[in-house]
Amino acid sequence: MESGHLPVLLDEMLQALAPRDGGIYVDATFGGGGYSRAILAAARCRVVAIDRDRAAVARGRALAQDEPRFTMLEGTFGALDRLLAQAGIADVDGVVFDLGVSSLQLDDPARGFSFRYDGPLDMRMGGGGRTAAEILAEATEDELASILHAFGEEPHARRIARAIVAARRERPLRTTRELAALVERVVGRRPDGHHPATRTFQALRIAVNDELGELARGLAAAERVLRPGGRLVVVAFHSLEDRMVKQFVDARSGRPAPTSRHVPPPDRPLATSFRWLRRKVVKPQPEEIARNPRARSARLRIAERLAAEPALDHGRGRRVA
Repeated sequence: MESGHLPVLLDEMLQALAPRDGGIYVDATFGGGGYSRAILAAARCRVVAIDRDRAAVARGRALAQDEPRFTMLEGTFGALDRLLAQAGIADVDGVVFDLGVSSLQLDDPARGFSFRYDGPLDMRMGGGGRTAAEILAEATEDELASILHAFGEEPHARRIARAIVAARRERPLRTTRELAALVERVVGRRPDGHHPATRTFQALRIAVNDELGELARGLAAAERVLRPGGRLVVVAFHSLEDRMVKQFVDARSGRPAPTSRHVPPPDRPLATSFRWLRRKVVKPQPEEIARNPRARSARLRIAERLAAEPALDHGRGRRVA
């Protein structure tokens, strides 16, 4: 396990995924490799890991050199079905997602994910796309307010957006410390003790990496590759992700549920392709939170793939992605 990386809900993930000898499992968010190593140790199975972070890919490739049952693929998990097909794998027995940013990313000042360290406002999990600094420099006030409200659930979104636009007229915001200080000046300290920039940093990170769109594509891709009886396990760290997972499985299990704006509604009712193995969310125990405070917001959900075909967008005659 990579130093500084503590996989969250590890025992609960293994119990939910239930790896078995001869199975093929996808760790869709390799990160520090904790989940992959635990799955490999739990059964004589094969693990295929995916990550778009080049540092994580390098760690995975090092593991693959020593472990023949492990394969590392570089890319986004929204394309996991295509990545698996390129690796010669048609279907699998389980897919696990550990969403959000890893401790290794948070603790690297050069990545710009955390206001705890001063670093460039980058926040990209992969190597392409716009940085957080570029979004702050280019987006309109309305666009910035929308990002902060939708992805950070920030009640002061408009005030923060207005302050960002005013500040960049003099000098663009380029570092995490500059942004954190601006937010603190605008909204003051939070009564719950959390840093006032927490929601702003979360919102920008989600926008930079299209995390909710990627999750929608990843869930649909998992549906396409899971065999009947295969397990879908998702660990989420904030309500937006967890709500999307719940709505996705609800829709695929025949439960009427409001659709996410990130997932277009189908033209016809979806086939029953999943069932909840445990509809109630799994949360970390107090002992784990004491060891790893970042685990406190983790939520695990588990569903089983049924035999129905993956959902189709009937209006356009293609699979929902």
